Amino acid sequence: MTRRMKRRAAPRSWTVPRKGTKWIRRPSPGPHAQTESIPLVLVLRDVLRLVRNAREARILARSGSVLVDGTVVHDLARGLGLMDTLTLGAPLDAHYRVVKDPHGRLKLVSISAEEAGVKLARVRFKHSVRTGRIEVTLHDGRNLLVPANSPYRVGDTLELEVPTQKVVKHVPLAAGQLAYVSGGTHVGEIGHVERVEIRNSSQPNLVHFKEGFSTVKEHVFVVGETTPLVTLQEALGR
Repeated sequence: MTRRMKRRAAPRSWTVPRKGTKWIRRPSPGPHAQTESIPLVLVLRDVLRLVRNAREARILARSGSVLVDGTVVHDLARGLGLMDTLTLGAPLDAHYRVVKDPHGRLKLVSISAEEAGVKLARVRFKHSVRTGRIEVTLHDGRNLLVPANSPYRVGDTLELEVPTQKVVKHVPLAAGQLAYVSGGTHVGEIGHVERVEIRNSSQPNLVHFKEGFSTVKEHVFVVGETTPLVTLQEALGR
């Protein structure tokens, strides 16, 4: 895999100009798919406009003042995806969370230092391991070993303390919960879950919302019970 790609071929989720230089940085293999993440160098240079070029971005990263999910990052190709937190140390002292707007584009919303210490992660897979425990795989590539009697199910959301990965809260995918749509026609919208339709076929399961629409279960990200656990509204333009 090459380190670069043509700018015109960049995913539509990237908020970068389509015209300009011929080549653009490709995100390195990591926790998020290429179409669902944007390289750190583009975030610093083109989105936040904190630096003028890649050289200045490297200097900033090497200073140790750039943290993703509470961990210092030096790789400028590191992809930032949904719900990741970005912290910029002194003298900037800024904190951001990656979300999606109604057009499916990755956006950064400003958050507090306290909120930057937690992130929401959706359970994608769940299976047993030899030790008799359960391993859950989250949407950002994390794998957590939990007791066999843990109530976590595919589609549920875990509030994690980063970088320790301690589970702070479990929010199940159930009727009445507040959910954020991360893909499809209603991407970027927040609604109340009415019911989950399990279809015993090759077709994906559906989640129906009280607001009158439905989407596939894979696109539903539970974010709370009555109010979102993290800041989302700014990206939605509300």
